Order: sequence, then structure tokens, then C-alpha cells
Amino acid sequence: MQFHLVNRWVLVALSGSLLAFAGCSTLPLVVEERDSGPSKPLSVDHIPEPVPRYEPRTRAGNYSPYTVLGKTYHVMDNPDGYRERGVASWYGNKFHGRRTSNGEIYDMYAVTAAHKTLPIPSYVRVTNLANNRSIIVRVNDRGPFHGDRIIDLSYTAARKLGYANAGTAHVTVEYIDPKKYAITQPGYTVPVNDTVLDGVAPAPSPVDAGGYQLPEGTFLQVGAFGSLQSAQAMQQKINALTYYPVIILRPGEVKAYKDKFYRVQIGPIDNNLALITIQDKVIKANLPEPHVVNRTQ
Repeated sequence: MQFHLVNRWVLVALSGSLLAFAGCSTLPLVVEERDSGPSKPLSVDHIPEPVPRYEPRTRAGNYSPYTVLGKTYHVMDNPDGYRERGVASWYGNKFHGRRTSNGEIYDMYAVTAAHKTLPIPSYVRVTNLANNRSIIVRVNDRGPFHGDRIIDLSYTAARKLGYANAGTAHVTVEYIDPKKYAITQPGYTVPVNDTVLDGVAPAPSPVDAGGYQLPEGTFLQVGAFGSLQSAQAMQQKINALTYYPVIILRPGEVKAYKDKFYRVQIGPIDNNLALITIQDKVIKANLPEPHVVNRTQ
């Protein structure tokens, strides 16, 4: 299935090598790009939402005021109480692996967002008004600067909210204060002082980046075959796509498998981002869609 392609105004100055211009009050050219998700839908159910936590605010990504397409924006000093209803869009492949406005690497498989005026980083709850699905996202980028859109979510966040195919959705966006959120989370602690630091933001924690550690014994299974020859042919194709081990499990080799099939599995894989990247490569090579299996033997 192909995903609906989304038109998005891209702020060139806030990505990649043009970050150096971000100190100007008027930012460089904005261009229209066409974006897409993975070639086939991937499951995002196992990708957790970020947990709101205190993070020092950096100057990178928080220059204020700034001007785009003749309109000037002021970054909020204090977003407490911010709540807005409007249109959400999403962005994916075009910007996957590029720099966000605060110098982080954009990961379409993380649960993140772009917003025009919230401080970076921030945490917000986004609710899809069409289906009442609600998630927490981490704001680490600027935008969207197109039409009446109030927030741009990552591909994964849009999938979780159920509007990736449609391209846009009517949503409510509510700011989450990490300190207030912490009160409801046993054992959760945050520093008491807010500080603005120079330079690029520190890398987010692995769970925020969508690259969190997977349970021991996590593999991607590409197929189960009735003959060793067929399994070996598939193994050879997969070996060309990844540096991870590609193994063939013979009948009886793992106690949990009681049939007579030869299973082709990739792994073990310890990182979620690597797992999804491999999964996407296999699908794009027109091979069977891998599914996640967990085994310790």
C-alpha cells in the first residue's frame, strides 16, 4: 500500500548545513517539497511514546523572533497553559536523517513533532479529534509553515494517531509541563532550574530517539520454507541488504518451533531503529515483509 503524499513547506534554514543562518531575524528561502512514508506500512505499535522530562533549553532552535514567508514568529517564553485546536500534518522520508532546527537528527520512526512557537524541546499531548486517539510527542523542530497547520508530526506519530494515510487531521495540542507530569509518575525526578544553553541540543535519550534497546533475543523473520534450498536462496538475498547475521534455523533446532520448516531470521537485533531500517530495506527489495520474533535459544 502506498501512503498518501503530503505537501509540506520546508524551512531550509532550519535543516542541515544552513543552520548557521538561524541567528538572523529573517530566515532564508522556504521551498515546497513532496514527502512520503515507507514504501509499505510498518507496525509502529512497539515504538513507545516519549516520557516528558526536564531538558535544558538551548539557543539552537529557539532564536526569537524569526520571519518566514513574510510572517514573524515569537518563541514562547512560558508555554504553560498552551492549548490549540487545528490541523496537523506529518513528514517522513524527505527529511529522515537530516538535521532538525536544534541540531538533532530527524528520525521519522521516533515520536516527535515540529511546532512554530513552542520552546525546543517541549512535550505536548496531541489528540486526533476524529477518533479520540491521543499520544505524547517531543517537539524538536520548527514548522509547519503551510496553510492553517499548527503542528507537523513524525511519520510514526501520525500512524499512531491514525491519519498517516489521510495526510492531515484535526487535532488538539496541549503543552505538558514535565515538572507537573512528574508528580504523577512514581520515582520520576527532574531538576528544579530551567537553563538556556548555547549550542546544539544534547542527543535525546534512546527512547526519545526511537532507537531504544530491544529485548534480548529479538530477530526479524523473513520466511519459513519447506526446503533448505529455498531458505538458502532467501538468506543470500537478505545478506546483500544488511550487515546483521542472517541465519537459517533448521527443524528441531529451537524447541518453540515444532514444525518441519526452515526459518530465515535476521539478528539478533538490539536496537529498534536498526530493526525498522532493516525491515524497510527488505520490503523495498520486494521480499516478504519481516515480522518480529523473540527467542532466547
